[in-house]
Amino acid sequence: MQTILGSGGAIGIPLAKELKKYTNKIRLVSRNPKKVNDTDELYPMDVNDLTQIDKAIAGSEVVYVVIGFPYKLSVWQNIWPRFLKEVINACIKYNAKLVFFDNVYMYDKSAIPFMTETSPVHAPSKKGAIRQQLHEMIMHEVEKKTLTALIARAADFYGPDNKNSVLNMLVVDNLSKGKKAQVLGDLNKVHTYTYTPDAAKATALLGNTIDAYNQVWHVPTTKEKITNLQWIQLIADELKVEVKIQAVPMWLIKMLGLFIPVMKELPEMNYQNEQDYIFDSTKFEKRFGIEATTPKDGIRILVESLKRAGR
Repeated sequence: MQTILGSGGAIGIPLAKELKKYTNKIRLVSRNPKKVNDTDELYPMDVNDLTQIDKAIAGSEVVYVVIGFPYKLSVWQNIWPRFLKEVINACIKYNAKLVFFDNVYMYDKSAIPFMTETSPVHAPSKKGAIRQQLHEMIMHEVEKKTLTALIARAADFYGPDNKNSVLNMLVVDNLSKGKKAQVLGDLNKVHTYTYTPDAAKATALLGNTIDAYNQVWHVPTTKEKITNLQWIQLIADELKVEVKIQAVPMWLIKMLGLFIPVMKELPEMNYQNEQDYIFDSTKFEKRFGIEATTPKDGIRILVESLKRAGR
């Protein structure tokens, strides 16, 4: 049995499709799980009820944590460490391997222009401190040899059926509605994005490769050094619309944060948008011989998915 915690999201759904290549025994765990494959086992769970985690993991060979909690510092501080502790305890209890899908918030600010798996872990933000704590919880157990685990790390991402991606929300959705693309940070800085189907494919492969465990992996991400402005142009070209851009200055983000809760969470992370943001996945590419989908193809598939959905 391979179990996905957070099966209904932008990574969970394509991950379930990819896992079908390796097993017919897949358990989907979320608040309201829906089958992706005909043979999927569904396990409804309120993730705020930590007592349910043990039963959700029981009998699992591999457990994938791809869940996303609301983007709010107080929520992360309250739930993430307690949630992961229960997951780790259950994995140890049932001798299940853990695959943790992660972001880059724990990396030192100086690493952002070129991130690798060996970049210094020194979170410059409060949300980053939570991600660093999770990283350390997992690797501490790995070092003690009580847990077999790996961390699959992605950059900011984009892709089909991805409601929470900044690129999707601020650029793709706005341009497709005839609005201006909104930009946080410097338009002319390079920003590499991970394509979600690539991330899911890589995460499934890593989870089913014995010698991939007990280390950190960057999932395949474009090596093309594309600026924020060039991403917007790519998207506009695919949508066949005129490029219209609205820069969102920090003072406006802070003001909007007084009325829109999620905007309040953005200022501390904006250091990532004011410098080049290059996420290197050479380690994965050399080991598995798989490269990322090109931005042009990724955007084309994303836009086609929107058209099929009638958007």
